[in-house]
Amino acid sequence: GIGNREQRLKLWFDPTADFHNYSILWNQKQIVFWIDSVPIRVFKNNVAAGVPYPNKRPMKIISTLWNGEDWATDGGRVKIDWNDAPFIASYQSFEVDACNSSPCVNDWWDRSKFQRLNQHQLRQLEWVRKNYMTYDYCHDASRYPTPPRECALNP
Repeated sequence: GIGNREQRLKLWFDPTADFHNYSILWNQKQIVFWIDSVPIRVFKNNVAAGVPYPNKRPMKIISTLWNGEDWATDGGRVKIDWNDAPFIASYQSFEVDACNSSPCVNDWWDRSKFQRLNQHQLRQLEWVRKNYMTYDYCHDASRYPTPPRECALNP
């Protein structure tokens, strides 16, 4: 992919206080990132409008902890408190439901109800964006004087 498509959220809960359900729905129509069944980001397949969509190569899952304070913490204005180290990520009930990289047929994630968000999910997504999004590349005029094409096409 081309990258440089970051969005930042200040979550509405303390992610260190308890486990939460983080999930990704990735099908031929859209990629949706969820926390506890609330959609927090959507990237629609707009190949027909000239927007690249990651549907040619297999997906892989990688988990890392890294120092992102130069961009992930309000452009470096908020510094990481290294006194809290070591930083640990824990997982429970980890599941992957997928298919081989060859075309899949009749899989649950390709059913019509998963091809777009419903009205309730769209309201949830808008709530997250309005109240918790601290950065969106689509609104960064210094980086993108003309916003990338997908910005006008994604919900």
